[in-house]
Amino acid sequence: MQPIPYFQFRDFPRGLEAQVQQALLDAVAGKQYVLGPQVQAFETEFAAFLGAGNAIGVGNGYDALVILLKALGVGAGDEVVVPANTFIATVNAVLQVGAMPVLAEPDVHTYNFTAESAAQYITPKTKAIIAVHLYGQVCDMDALQQLAQERNVFLLEDAAQAHGARYKNQFAGSFGHGAAFSFYPTKNLGALGDAGAVVSSHIDIADFARKYRNYGEAQKYSSEQVGINSRLDELQAAVLRVKLRHLQAMNSERQRLAEVYLQNLSQIGDLILPASAPHCGHVYHIFNIRTKHRNELQAWLRKQDVATAIHYPLPVHLQPAYTSLGYQPGDFPVAEELASTSLSLPLFPGLTKHEQQRVIAAIKQFYSTKH
Repeated sequence: MQPIPYFQFRDFPRGLEAQVQQALLDAVAGKQYVLGPQVQAFETEFAAFLGAGNAIGVGNGYDALVILLKALGVGAGDEVVVPANTFIATVNAVLQVGAMPVLAEPDVHTYNFTAESAAQYITPKTKAIIAVHLYGQVCDMDALQQLAQERNVFLLEDAAQAHGARYKNQFAGSFGHGAAFSFYPTKNLGALGDAGAVVSSHIDIADFARKYRNYGEAQKYSSEQVGINSRLDELQAAVLRVKLRHLQAMNSERQRLAEVYLQNLSQIGDLILPASAPHCGHVYHIFNIRTKHRNELQAWLRKQDVATAIHYPLPVHLQPAYTSLGYQPGDFPVAEELASTSLSLPLFPGLTKHEQQRVIAAIKQFYSTKH
């Protein structure tokens, strides 16, 4: 019996792999490899897809966060409120620009950042809040936009896991002052290596990002600011252009697979399944379940040749790299509980019916024989 991977690149929809390979050959034949026509076309197409004014291709999602913060002038002496339940890149970016990350508890049901939680940590030093659309579900953006406006702080989006997810028919990444996207290969919209984008409808932010990613130059050998080298690769842009055309089909497949899990795993043992808030669309970059038997269940599934993952096993505030922030165990009980009980099941376009039924059967067997 073949092992079931947690994630695997498959030809879904059929023919996508051939289209990607052809796009790479065409880009190579074009002989323009840095900030060429593929990057320019992808930036235009991605911005149009999102309904945003500008998309600026950069080297990766982390750089996108850093550039966005720098574009807003966030730096030493500033505070940025971020969720305690997120990948470390969100917090790292704040530290990279010299600002102080201030953590806030996620919602216990959706695991997302909320205005109610963020409001408790806004001080006169707060310059921005970063909404992370975790696991593919959009945060409640109406409440966050209202909070940012009332408290006069910037609202940013970390949309690295939410390509094509909607909040009230508006795409994640098109709210607030700007958004950062990652196109890491396993994302819903993934490249064949590192890639990212800054998205903003504010022209000053877009202009800053466009120059900053390219040594601070508006044109070659004319440096208007001190910048870095973080340019979206021409070949990756060619791949992303192809995959963008299929993004909604791939997201629909993720949603269909998620619905199968939701229907078949409800009321099984102590399993807590993903919950969606009203108007907060979910594209299931990650299908996260929770159980107090997490480690035992993961070990059982491994014996059944079913691979899983944990997002995230140690919350940010307890990571050794961030002891200087001064947080202690118990400071964020919701985030800590999520870290000790969360398990991510296989879910990706191309996962077969037989494979998914094996996952479901193995989980049911675990609960019938062990608990």
